[in-house]
Amino acid sequence: MTAMTASHLISRWSGAFWSGALGICAIVAVIRPAEADPRAVGELFTSQGCSSCPPADKIIGDLSSDPSIIALSMPIDYWDYLGWKDTLADSRFSARQRAYSRMRGDREVYTPQVVVNGSTHVVGSDRAGIESAIGKTDKGMGVMSVPVTMSLSGKQINVSVAASKEPAISHGEVWICSIAKSVPIAIAKGENRGQQITYHNVVRNLLKVGDWNGRPESWTVPIENLTRDGVDGAVVYVQDGSREKPGPMLGAAYTSLH
Repeated sequence: MTAMTASHLISRWSGAFWSGALGICAIVAVIRPAEADPRAVGELFTSQGCSSCPPADKIIGDLSSDPSIIALSMPIDYWDYLGWKDTLADSRFSARQRAYSRMRGDREVYTPQVVVNGSTHVVGSDRAGIESAIGKTDKGMGVMSVPVTMSLSGKQINVSVAASKEPAISHGEVWICSIAKSVPIAIAKGENRGQQITYHNVVRNLLKVGDWNGRPESWTVPIENLTRDGVDGAVVYVQDGSREKPGPMLGAAYTSLH
């Protein structure tokens, strides 16, 4: 689909960037040893109204089975005017995509687009390009170098972030997102009309857990704040920068909730 620049999108964004409750149906205790930490977070910006997106949606499904990669789908809303309103879209994901573009300085906002480790982007249907980007970004200083764990204690989720392994890496934001691992959608109108497409690891909501300062830190998130139907996974990530100026991914953890 033809790229839409950030200047074309700015009027479509409003409200708080990230807020609200998350959805989690059940929680299980997970302790990830450092050697099990993933080496990449890939965020696919996709749309049910984009005829170029289905191959990328399938690739994200394939990558989601790789334990070394946290593959996320973030459906955007700026193609809704083409004839089909994306049933999973969130304007906050459109804002996140624009924020990445602003930080890179390239104004590249399009679908399907995968942002790898918060650092670089590639066409979402280019699997070789995604794998190449993962290989390049995981060599960057501090990228995915901070161990992150999640566990359950009573009615709370415990999130722990270890100390920085790189002296220059000393700050970041900690976020938890709820995901639906597999969401089949029958599309009745628009460019993909007549198709049933399955979306994988769809982010349903996000919540900021806290700020990390390079030292070992832990937080608790009440489960009652994380209730929503249709969610069966969770991801915690630490990212340099801020929600308005997202930088490289420093660490992440994923867990199935069933």
